[in-house]
Amino acid sequence: MALRINDVAPDFSAESTEGHIDFHDWIGDGWAILCSHPKDFTPVCTTELGTMAGLKPEFDKRNCKILGISVDAVSDHERWSKDIETATGHAVNYPLVGDPTLKVVKQYDMLPADAGDSAEGRTPMDNATARVVFVIGPDKKIRATLTYPMSTGRNFNEILRLLDSCQLTAAETVATPANWQDGDDVIIVPAMSDEDAKAKYPDGWESPLPYIRVVPQPGR
Repeated sequence: MALRINDVAPDFSAESTEGHIDFHDWIGDGWAILCSHPKDFTPVCTTELGTMAGLKPEFDKRNCKILGISVDAVSDHERWSKDIETATGHAVNYPLVGDPTLKVVKQYDMLPADAGDSAEGRTPMDNATARVVFVIGPDKKIRATLTYPMSTGRNFNEILRLLDSCQLTAAETVATPANWQDGDDVIIVPAMSDEDAKAKYPDGWESPLPYIRVVPQPGR
């Protein structure tokens, strides 16, 4: 069954470059990003994992752990990590989960159930659909997903923007408009009544249309 936004992220136990991980326990009471890769020693993924390592302080500021997963064994990840640092200048500073039996990528609906139970002999193209970013909240629910082709490197500034938006919605019951950046005006969610909105925003709001209620970003 396909995973959708607001589904509980499947729990799993797996080995990683930083030891054994029980995913839900590992997340704890914060946020998490799960970033999947189809194969070790692939060029675009190499740049992505290094970029994510360089941005780890930004994720830490947002109380968000980051976790990589690639469809190969941990021993391969450890060798790959040296290449990642050489290519990007950033050592991998977060766990990279091994999934040599394809168990986790199947749980996350990134490969079909009949894909077999071994990464051995599978090419990156065989695993091309294992290219998803999952944003997971403290309630362990999937808040957002982004899927990229193998030929397009992920935009981690956009992933941070998406995380900021999801966290703002969770804290303040607002939505963010197109091209929103932290500090820009936001939209009161339709589920909030005018009565409740007036209590939260006594200065009122702008309404370019009856169903759009624009206010300054709370807390700014």
